[in-house]
Amino acid sequence: MFQARLTETSGLARACLHGAIRDDGALADAMRYATAGGKGMRGFLVMESARLHGVNDTRSVWPAAAIEAVHAYSLVHDDLPCMDDDDLRRGLPTVHKKWDEATAVLVGDALQTLAFELLTHDAVGAARVSLISTLAQAAGQSGMVRGQALDIAAETAPMPLGLDEIITLQAGKTGALIQWSAEAGAILASADPKPMRDYATALGLAFQIADDILDVEGDARTVGKAVGKDAGAGKATFVSLLGPQAAKTRAAELVDQACDALAPFGADAETLRDAARFVIQRDR
Repeated sequence: MFQARLTETSGLARACLHGAIRDDGALADAMRYATAGGKGMRGFLVMESARLHGVNDTRSVWPAAAIEAVHAYSLVHDDLPCMDDDDLRRGLPTVHKKWDEATAVLVGDALQTLAFELLTHDAVGAARVSLISTLAQAAGQSGMVRGQALDIAAETAPMPLGLDEIITLQAGKTGALIQWSAEAGAILASADPKPMRDYATALGLAFQIADDILDVEGDARTVGKAVGKDAGAGKATFVSLLGPQAAKTRAAELVDQACDALAPFGADAETLRDAARFVIQRDR
């Protein structure tokens, strides 16, 4: 059920996003390239949380496309030489390698602004202002961008980060967009977002721990990007601080917490529970 729904929502969100990329030329081509791959997990969380709250795909596909645009922009910019300096993303050359650095900067800029345009679509309805405001917070100086800034600062810090500091960093860099994605359905339905927030907080941390494990144990050809970079840079991670087995145990505990948070929705939330289990079972 989960894999089928993930495939469905990923296709719908990507079609919506690509349909909103106007004109031709190098910029549009690079924007489509940057958003052509990936699992579509954030868009899935938007659409499945919306379904759980009685909101149909016709409405939820717009914020799903928006969050996928923001996520893609963050990856394009993260891959730049001034950030993580990566050559591969999703098994393909990064945007700045396939085109150039200036195009990559513009692609990120264009995708970020397009995300907020998508949230103004009529189908989003009265929730558009709340969704725009909360996405700006999740993606900006209080969320993802703050997390990235903390990550960059950690590279030159005199001492490696401790566990609590890494949790704070990742709550912004990875967790903020995941939380917004899970809460978006409740916002669309004008419902209490707390159960979805609790689910997403645990899910986001489990997702990052799984990423850290993949960086140590994953194969670059399967993962689709370079692995072992954190250890090579001497960066503290969940794995380096906890050890591989304890990190896996912690991730599994977080998945249980995420599943428990969905108790108010009963069996209707089983697809979201399967999504949480998938997060720590994936190989890329």
